[in-house]
This record gives sequence, C-alpha cells and structure tokens, in this order.
Amino acid sequence: MTVEMKNQNLNQTLLNRVLDEVRARRDEFEAKRHVPKDMIAKLKELGIYRAHVPKCFGGDGLSPSEFLKMIEAISEADGSTGWVASFGSAQVYLAALPQETLVQVYANGPDVAFAGGLFPVQPAKKVEGGYIVNGVWKFASGCKGADLLGVGIGTGQGGKPLTAVLKPEDVEIVENWEVLGMRGTGSHDLKVKDVFVPDEWTFVRGGAPSVEEPICQYPSIAYAAQVLAVVNLGVARAALNEVSRAAGRASITGAPKMADRAYVRISIAKAEATLRSARAFFYEATDAAWESIMKGDGVSADQTSTLRLAAVQATRAGAEAVQAAYMLAGTSAIYDGHPLQRHLRDAMVVTQHAFLNESIYDGAGSVMLGVPPMPGFI
Repeated sequence: MTVEMKNQNLNQTLLNRVLDEVRARRDEFEAKRHVPKDMIAKLKELGIYRAHVPKCFGGDGLSPSEFLKMIEAISEADGSTGWVASFGSAQVYLAALPQETLVQVYANGPDVAFAGGLFPVQPAKKVEGGYIVNGVWKFASGCKGADLLGVGIGTGQGGKPLTAVLKPEDVEIVENWEVLGMRGTGSHDLKVKDVFVPDEWTFVRGGAPSVEEPICQYPSIAYAAQVLAVVNLGVARAALNEVSRAAGRASITGAPKMADRAYVRISIAKAEATLRSARAFFYEATDAAWESIMKGDGVSADQTSTLRLAAVQATRAGAEAVQAAYMLAGTSAIYDGHPLQRHLRDAMVVTQHAFLNESIYDGAGSVMLGVPPMPGFI
C-alpha cells in the first residue's frame, strides 16, 4: 500500500468517526441551537477549515469538488452541522485581506473558523486608519464557534459588501435563532458597539485576492451558493435512505409493506433519478470551472452562471426528494422524533437563502439569452 493510499484510509477513518459522532449528537445541537466548540474542533481536525486556506499559510489546497463532497457527507449526517462546516469555504473570502493581515490570521495555524453576519449592511464611521463600527447584523451561522467574525460596514468595489473582521470578544451574540429548520446552525444576530477596526482588517466580499492560488480564482459568490446548496444533496440522501430502510417494515394497519406497493417503488425511483441528475450537473459544472482554472483560462461568465444554476437546481431537487420521502413515509413521519421531520424542515430552509431562491433561474436564463442579468449575479 502506498503512502497516499494509507493517508486516504486514515482520512476516511477520521471522517467516518466524525460522522458517527454528528449523528449521535444532532439532537443535542438542535436543542442548543448551535454546533458547540468541541465539535468545531473535530471539524478542524478533519481539515474543514484549512481546506481552502492558501498553501503558503499551511492550507490543504483542496479542489472545490473535494471540499463540497465532504460537506455533502456531513450534511447527510446532519444538515445544520453541514451548513456550519460549509463556512470553511469562507477562507476564499478572507484571501481578499492584505497578505500582512493574513499572516496574523494564520499565525497559530490554518484551522481558523470564520463566520459572518453581513446584512443588513451598517455603514461605519471612517476615521484615520480604519472604521468605528456599530450595528446589528443577522444570520451569522456558526458564530458561537467562530475564531473570527465579519460584519458588513459599507459597499466596496462593484457594489459588493465591505466587510470588517473582528475578534469574538469585540462582538455580542444576540441569541435569537428561533426557527423550525436548521436549528443547529446558531445563526444568531451579531451586535457591535464602538469597535475600531483597522483598514487592513477589512475586505470586499468577492474582491480581488491578495494571494495567487487557484482556489482564489474560483468565483467566490457562486461558490458561496454551492457550499450551501450541497447541504440539500446530503439531507436528501439521508431522507431517501430513511424511506428505503422503512420500506420493508410491516404496516400497523395490516396493509402491504411499502416495498410491495407500486406507487412507492415508482415514487422512490423518480426521486432517486431527480436527485442524482441534479447532483451530476452540480459536480460537472464544478469540475469544468476548476479544470478551466487549472489550465490557466480562468472562469468565464457562462461558467459562473452555470455554477449558480447548478446550485439552485441541486437545492430544489434536494428539497423535492425530501418532500417525496416524507409523503411516502405516512403517518409515522408526523411525529417530532422522526428523522424525516428534521430533514423536511432543514431542506426547506436551504431553499429560502437569497443565493438559492427562484430569482437565480432568472439570472441564469438572462445569461443564456444574452440579456444583462441582475446585479451581482456574475
């Protein structure tokens, strides 16, 4: 066995161990309404938060597909944990910080968890050398386990959010994540009062990177959509697996087992085909963009549009598969403790994200037909 094969086996063993723990603790995460720091530490050990850190700072240099497949696997175990883990991709955002600042960010190693609540943007007061930051920002997923936090303080190049990076001790977390789905993401509000942030600790989300590495050339906004969309691929796989396991059980009414009913077999096959088709499109678009970067051609506007289309389609197909599984499961699925309750609630939250709603189809269709898309789409 080669060294590479041994390393792959070790990585898979570690991943399996982490996934088993996530499954065992997902009720805990939901009750706490966040993924606790000890689990964030295990995700760090797994390499989630160093996956896209520049190699010059000790990062792993994973391709987008490699990272996305890890998030998909974690999401199959628990959607909320997958969502929080997906913010390992935020290192692509942080690459827009000055190199001198990145040296400080990774001074203690590459395993840095970043979380942000960028909206609504709260304009900060410009002073000599930086900004005085005040305000409240929403939807800061993973904030309770983050090493650094970002907030939107204005508009930068191309209308993209100007982001201030702060230490956790400078931010108050307002625990108001009272939702039905994705409860474990801890997407609370962030509150900041009169904190000075130096210029060198601000960056434009999606701005030009200060580090020249292939992952920094990948379209950051499209990627932000992808890392969230892939959560629904994992949640949908878990839902279909749940129905498949239940299909051989006897009905309490004496009716034929689910597996003996034609409509169940037809529906599960259609859901499987729809999910796999969307997944194949998703990774096909991802790999095509990455191959273009590795060849030195960059990513075209058409490719970026396709990435966004593939992301929204994966989100919708995943949600549809979960809904199909729920419909097939019958009355057992209406109880709070049934796994399909969590899958259904989580999958529907993903579809509501601004990067993954119906308007994305309009943007992709505009590019296909040569019409200017909505601002910020490409």
